Amino acid sequence: MPIGNVFTKLSSDYYQLTGAEKKVADYVTLHQHSTQFMSISELAEEAGVAEATVSRFCRRLGYKGYNAFKLAVANSTAGQKYANPLAGEVLPEDSIGDMCQKIYTADQGALQQTLELIRPEAVQAAAELLLGAAKVLCMGQGGSMLLAQEAAHLFTTAMPNFHAIADSHLQAINIALMEERDVVLYFSYSGSTREVVENLKLVRERRGKSILITRFPKSPGAAYADVVLQCGSREGPVQGGSVAARIAQLYLIDVLFSQVCRRDLESCRRRREQVAEVLSDKHI
Repeated sequence: MPIGNVFTKLSSDYYQLTGAEKKVADYVTLHQHSTQFMSISELAEEAGVAEATVSRFCRRLGYKGYNAFKLAVANSTAGQKYANPLAGEVLPEDSIGDMCQKIYTADQGALQQTLELIRPEAVQAAAELLLGAAKVLCMGQGGSMLLAQEAAHLFTTAMPNFHAIADSHLQAINIALMEERDVVLYFSYSGSTREVVENLKLVRERRGKSILITRFPKSPGAAYADVVLQCGSREGPVQGGSVAARIAQLYLIDVLFSQVCRRDLESCRRRREQVAEVLSDKHI
């Protein structure tokens, strides 16, 4: 990775860039702070170029990929040797009270952003898919898999056909054996990992249906999803897996669960009562 300020390097290498790459350089230079929170799809769209151009632009500057370039932008913008890994603009010199307030504000902001991004028709479409599914496979990678497991756990208290599939090989196997009435509920904040693209592409080939919960509705993975639910919360390049982003996705799980249950309220109420009765014996 190149050492030094990325914008200094951009300036010195500018005239060695192609015309399309200059569009990326111009956009990044004018939007230094917001660039570090954008997906490769968003930057490509804003700059008016293809995603491949952005990737080529990053490599031409000496970075392994887009995420490495974003990290360099964050470091250069902050004027620090390292980007701040803490959420909510928390600083080392903050008091505990100030830290708590900043984190609260960041988490609250993630919920507000998600509320503003919710499309009722998308929630309705997702609920219809889940209600009509013979089997729902909840999936993700890394921290996103924890959210998939949380979703499966919640829905299992009201519906018997939700299953969390954590292992990547088992995910591929289960997708390969999908039938048309099966649905994949996939969690990926970026929507841009190799796994989400490969898995959702395979779901489409198997004529199954998929719902993707992501921050970026124009990501590569979203292109293969039947329904996309967008969460709020912006993560910097060294803030991956932030609690605020997870809170935003948990909120969408709750919204989706409530919509599904109220479409079949009596059955959901009966099943939840049965579950509560069985679990009551587990308490001392």
